[in-house]
Amino acid sequence: MSEDAEVLFEQRGFVGLITLNHPKALNALTHGMALAMTAQLKAWRDDDSIGCVVVRGAGEKAFCAGGDIRALYESGKAGTSYALDFYRDEYILNALIKHYPKAYIALINGVVMGGGVGVSVHGSHRIASEIITFAMPETGIGLFPDVGGTYFLPRMKGEIGMYLALTGARLKTADAIYAGFATDCVPMARWDDLIAQLSKTPDPQLVLAGLAEPAPEPPLAAIADTVQRLFSGNSIDAILAALDADASPFARDAFAVIATKSPTSLKVAYRQLREGAKMGFDDCMKLEYRLVHRVVAGHDFYEGVRATIIDKDGAPKWKPASLADVSDADIDDYFAPLENELELSK
Repeated sequence: MSEDAEVLFEQRGFVGLITLNHPKALNALTHGMALAMTAQLKAWRDDDSIGCVVVRGAGEKAFCAGGDIRALYESGKAGTSYALDFYRDEYILNALIKHYPKAYIALINGVVMGGGVGVSVHGSHRIASEIITFAMPETGIGLFPDVGGTYFLPRMKGEIGMYLALTGARLKTADAIYAGFATDCVPMARWDDLIAQLSKTPDPQLVLAGLAEPAPEPPLAAIADTVQRLFSGNSIDAILAALDADASPFARDAFAVIATKSPTSLKVAYRQLREGAKMGFDDCMKLEYRLVHRVVAGHDFYEGVRATIIDKDGAPKWKPASLADVSDADIDDYFAPLENELELSK
C-alpha cells in the first residue's frame, strides 16, 4: 500500500499494525478509511499469524480528531448518499472492533474525539500517552454523541458520561483513565518498544506490566460526587435546574456551556444515554443509525457545522432555538424505527 494512503496496514511479527495516516487533517476518519479498516480487520481476524491488532495515528497532534465533518456537511447539503453511507460503515466498524476476538490495542496520543473514539474505545486495550485530549463534542454541532456513545457513556463512573455528552468537556490522560475511556498509560517514547514486544509476545497484559505507568491523580475524581448530584436528573430540564440552583463555579460553567448547545441535540443525547444504559451494544448502534438519519434530514447539524467549521462565527442559529420548543413528539420521531435498519454482521 502507498505511503500516501489515508490508512496503512502492515504486519510486524504477531502484530497487525494500523496507522491512521491523515495527519494534516488530524487523522480525521473518512468513509474509505472505515471500509479499509473493516476489510483488514476481518482478514486478520481469520489469520492465525496475527495475535493482536495495534492502531495508532500518524504525527504527534492527534490519534484521530473525529470524522471528516466537512465532507459529511457537503454531502448532506447536496443530498448525496455519502453521509449516511459513511455513518453506516463507521458504525459497522465500531461493532466489529467491539466484538473482535483478538486483542485490539489503540495507542492514543493528542486529540481523540468523535470518530477517533469509535475506533479506540471499543477495543480491549486503550493505551493513553502522557498527553491526550478526549471529548465527545457532538451536541455543539447539532449531532449527538455517536460511535457507540449510547453504550459506553452511560457505563462510565456515575454520571460522568452524561456530563461529557451534554457539555462536550475535554479530559486529559488522568481523567480519561479515571472515567473509563483509557485503560492504561504508556509514554509515547515507549510505544515502539511496546509494538516490538507485542510482535514477539502478543499478550498485552504481559507487555503492559513492564511498560505501563501509574496515571497522575485525576482532577475529575475531586468533583465526581458533584457531577453525580447535578447530572442525575430525570430530564434535561431537571439537570439544568440543578445546575442553575448550585452556586459553585463548576455548576455555573457547565450551565453556561450547555446553554450554547443545540436544544434538539441535548434532548436527543439525554434520552439516548438513559435508554442506552439498558440496552446491549448492537442495539445501541442500531439506535444511533436511526438517530443519524433524522439528524442528516434536519437543520441543526448543518447550522452547527457552519458556525463551527465553515464560517467559524461561533453563533449557530438553532431551530428550535430553546428546549421548551423541542417537543416530546419531536424527539420520539428521532428514535422511531427505520424501514431499513442497520445490519451488523458477526
